Amino acid sequence: MIHPDLLNGSALAFIGDAVLSLYVRQHLLESGLTKAKDLQETSTKYVSAKAQAKFIQVLLTQNVLSEEELVIYKRGRNHRSDSIAKNADVVTYRQATGFEALIGYWYLTQNETRLKQIWDQMKTTI
Repeated sequence: MIHPDLLNGSALAFIGDAVLSLYVRQHLLESGLTKAKDLQETSTKYVSAKAQAKFIQVLLTQNVLSEEELVIYKRGRNHRSDSIAKNADVVTYRQATGFEALIGYWYLTQNETRLKQIWDQMKTTI
């Protein structure tokens, strides 16, 4: 078992990115999209750094994250990365990384209730 408390923010974001991508892909297929171009274009509405940064700002404004979740978010957001964002400024990219770290944390701690709750809110917000 992977202990998420031992992982840095980048590693949490790495798994969170994959989990979120899977949620988005399943959602799009369930919505009836089947053409590759439509799937790709629509998925970016959820998985782009800009969309993720915008959504985490909603969560922060609504004060829906616990203290523990804020620590995880900040661990992801503040982690120094060697990669450079292609389509976002540094602040947006870091906020998105923090959000992905949260997704990764919930996944690794098997907190499916929280994952589903946040995913359901993301689907209706974006």
